[in-house]
Amino acid sequence: MVFINRADAGQQLARRLQHLRGEPVVVLGLPRGGVPVGAEVARALGAPLDVIVVRKLGVPFQRELGMGAVGEGGVEVTDPEVIHMAGIRSRELAEVEEREHAEVERRAKRYRDGRMRVPLEGRIAVIVDDGIATGSTARAACRIARALGASRVVLAVPVAPPGWRDRIGEDADELIAVATPTGFMAIGQFYDDFSQTSDEEVIRSLATAARASAARDAGPGAGR
Repeated sequence: MVFINRADAGQQLARRLQHLRGEPVVVLGLPRGGVPVGAEVARALGAPLDVIVVRKLGVPFQRELGMGAVGEGGVEVTDPEVIHMAGIRSRELAEVEEREHAEVERRAKRYRDGRMRVPLEGRIAVIVDDGIATGSTARAACRIARALGASRVVLAVPVAPPGWRDRIGEDADELIAVATPTGFMAIGQFYDDFSQTSDEEVIRSLATAARASAARDAGPGAGR
């Protein structure tokens, strides 16, 4: 299966998520590529769209090795086993946390353009990306959403490699993929158009979704 672009992927993914329509859902796109996919899901479900900004805490001398992740509001999850094995001292961990927390807040502020974060307390967090490769960022996002109060976490993607459910484990309560093709090498091979999503596109998608949510909340007689 090949998707035309992220909008097409989001529309196909939304059809797999119709059982959530009418539930207290918040769709959370992983910036940047997950946001246009999530925008289609949010539109189909009549749900608010937000971003979930996550930054990996990389081991200082081996940045690709994650020892945890941080999200907004000071939320963080750590992997004590990696921290212990890598011999990371408290001061080193604190320095990485401070740097990545600052980057999370900077990006979230830019993407929302003055809007508040959509609350997750007691709601179903549907985390959306344009695909899963290793799954490390998605796992961190699931943990962050739960730490922010989500009552249930659903991870939904257009495409993922076979066996991806084992990689995610219990970090999500429900896992949905439109396709899990054999021969998976990279997410982009399953898109005709996999051009990079810009910050400006993320900002526009969120602003459009926010206006749609406000109109729904106002009701059919608003503005008359």
